[in-house]
Amino acid sequence: MPMSSSERDIKIYDTTLRDGAQREGLSLSVEDKLKIVEHLDRFGVHYVECGYPASNPKDAEFFRQVKNLQLTNCRLVAFGSTRRALISIDQSKELEALVQAETPCACIVGKSWELHVRSALKTTLDENLWMIGDSAEYLKKAGLEVIYDAEHFFDGYKSNAAYALKTLRVAQDAGADYICLCDTNGGTLPREVRRIVEEVAARIRVPLGIHAHNDCECAVANTIVAADAGAVLLEGTINGYGERCGNANLISVIPNLVLKMGIPVLPPEKLAELTELSHYVAEVCNINPNPHQPYVGQMAFSHKGGIHVSAVSREPETYEHVRPELVGNLQRIAVSELSGRSTIVLKAKEIGKDISGNSEKVQEILEAVKDLEHVGYHFEAADGSFELLLRKALGVHEVFFRLESFRVIMEKREDGKVATEATIKIHVKGRRIIATAEGNGPVNALDNAMRMALRHVYPELDAIELIDYKVRVLDEKKGTGAVTRVLIETGDGEKTWGTIGVSENIIEASWQALVDSIELGLTHTKSVE
Repeated sequence: MPMSSSERDIKIYDTTLRDGAQREGLSLSVEDKLKIVEHLDRFGVHYVECGYPASNPKDAEFFRQVKNLQLTNCRLVAFGSTRRALISIDQSKELEALVQAETPCACIVGKSWELHVRSALKTTLDENLWMIGDSAEYLKKAGLEVIYDAEHFFDGYKSNAAYALKTLRVAQDAGADYICLCDTNGGTLPREVRRIVEEVAARIRVPLGIHAHNDCECAVANTIVAADAGAVLLEGTINGYGERCGNANLISVIPNLVLKMGIPVLPPEKLAELTELSHYVAEVCNINPNPHQPYVGQMAFSHKGGIHVSAVSREPETYEHVRPELVGNLQRIAVSELSGRSTIVLKAKEIGKDISGNSEKVQEILEAVKDLEHVGYHFEAADGSFELLLRKALGVHEVFFRLESFRVIMEKREDGKVATEATIKIHVKGRRIIATAEGNGPVNALDNAMRMALRHVYPELDAIELIDYKVRVLDEKKGTGAVTRVLIETGDGEKTWGTIGVSENIIEASWQALVDSIELGLTHTKSVE
């Protein structure tokens, strides 16, 4: 009787640095790759595929430097292909490069689909079998742990199951430690994956793996059903990065295994670092985190509707499939025109105010939110502005400065150069301050002028920086007279917050959002003190 998935020793295999890096627009330096390897090792990933050592000078340099890392959890993997057709094994520079990489493990990819053997390799089916067997045997004799990636296996199996199985058996007979079944085109459905993995597991004695692509948005599901059907080596990438539609997302695979299937691929304390890992890799890859990503996205445990908020405030299980802290995330209560009274009460508690017994004040704030959202405000995307609204309504807002006036001048010169200058007059702690600054645009010039005026009074302002700036026209039909919504994201190195401004004048809308961003940053600084 086969073992259940919870009884088998399932391993996580990360290929972010190789397959993930094939995502269009993603480019990792040697330093980037070294940072990600160290993070994956601390997190507890079992295998980290580092790339193909002979593909380019950057990867060659990475393999030289990665030897200096003090890793404690993961086994590094060098990736390559089988020898080429009709050459002897000792002439294969690609395989020699895998040995020279000096990683404890090598992964080689070979063809399992006769269509690819004939059209891509342009060789015979028998020669393809010899290529697989020769290559696996060569690497085993070199003392490496060998993983054989059976490329296009599911398509090949559906086309010619007998031949696809032959490709696995030659890898098995040559000493491969794992045989990984690849859904390279990403077109196989979960029920097909389950059936095929079960059939292969009954015929192959070497432990199986799964490598799924996401072209049908089934990569995570295919990985999970493969594990349930017998696969023990689960390949994927952080955040699902990869070519075309991406790879199986390990950020979803791992908590599904641990929390849903009871498979302890990681201890609970490591699982709680999942959100941080996801965001760290996104930052290194220079990709904005997906706020709606399951488990780790900012919106993954966000509640907006009044009924939902009321329910989760009493019992989170009513609208949360797991507790967010298990994966290092947080419950988030979004504020909008759909919000109910419980939303306002919960948000007030976040700033230390209990207004559950003050129904009039709750209703007053709720009506203010609905009125503002009616004219274009969007508080679920501007938590910072809502916090300031709440503080002002409850009389706990500290006024850090008062605007007297500001002026913005833009000059386009004959030589094509554009200059922008802003002058601001404000009152700070009894002082009238005038500051003028230039910028690459009116908002940047205003930001620079305000910081120049405030910096001497509030030096903590240096730690607060604008991260993102978005503009949306709310009624395009009005053309240049349309109402404009400006959203600003600001951070202090530890947390971020969003602020909003709405006006027919884009500079005024930007000013509103900019002031809120600065005031909330100073508020948080003072509260820490």
